[in-house]
Amino acid sequence: EKDIDITRITGTGPGSRVTKSDVLLYLEQTVSGKPDQLSAASKSSVTEAAPVSKVPAELTSRKPMTPIRQRIAARLLEAKQSTAMLTTFNDIDMSRVIAMRTKYKESFLKKHGVSLGFMSFFIKACVEALKEFPEINAFVDGKEFVYHHYYHIGVAIGTGKGLVVPVIQNCENLNMAGMEQAIVDYVAKIKENRLDLADLEGGTFTITNGGVFGSLLSTPILNTPQSAILGMHRIEKRPVVVDDEIVVRPMMYVALSYDHRIVDGREAVTFLKRIKEFVENPERIIMEI
Repeated sequence: EKDIDITRITGTGPGSRVTKSDVLLYLEQTVSGKPDQLSAASKSSVTEAAPVSKVPAELTSRKPMTPIRQRIAARLLEAKQSTAMLTTFNDIDMSRVIAMRTKYKESFLKKHGVSLGFMSFFIKACVEALKEFPEINAFVDGKEFVYHHYYHIGVAIGTGKGLVVPVIQNCENLNMAGMEQAIVDYVAKIKENRLDLADLEGGTFTITNGGVFGSLLSTPILNTPQSAILGMHRIEKRPVVVDDEIVVRPMMYVALSYDHRIVDGREAVTFLKRIKEFVENPERIIMEI
């Protein structure tokens, strides 16, 4: 607009950049008949007030959120704002599960065509514990509690686009091979971008395993409208006291986040304790006792 030769202006911004203030000052000097004639005192004060930085300006970039990331963000925010969420913790001795898995993994794979993982043990344990605590398999709808008499367990799976929670339906009717096969099928569908919306709906309880990424401990966030979510973590050898002796055992921290509007602390703590008992004694899962 002013047809100014920018090379005639001394920049005082970072990296000697010419700022808006430099241009305005130059125009004032021009109007007064003294272009480029800043006094030594003025130049000194400018230098002292805004020293020229030799460090390059920080770079930023913008990337639009994908639709799935927008949906995830909305659901997480909804969970934080619309529930009274608390988290309780416990730890599990994984010795017997690891021993059982090591002993039978080859024969399990040969018979069922799928590997035996830890997730099926936890799904089984959760189903049995949910039968004892129906509030944890329910949700809040206005002024009512809605109870499910079936067990659709969501398993959180991390993808390059975000976290998705496909649902394994009617886990009470599945054996461990059926659960492991369902997980394998969902992972394949995710990789091939074949996951349907119906695969993500209808869950009554969710399990997430941050341990596969190395997480030691975390507070999982509710998958609304469900009233609880179980967080698994990495298995780490730690000293523990067994029969008054200090021994080293493979331990896993577990966390249960729950909606305090429907689930009381006593039920949440006892539910998590029951999962601990089932996993530490896997024969109880098989015998359902």
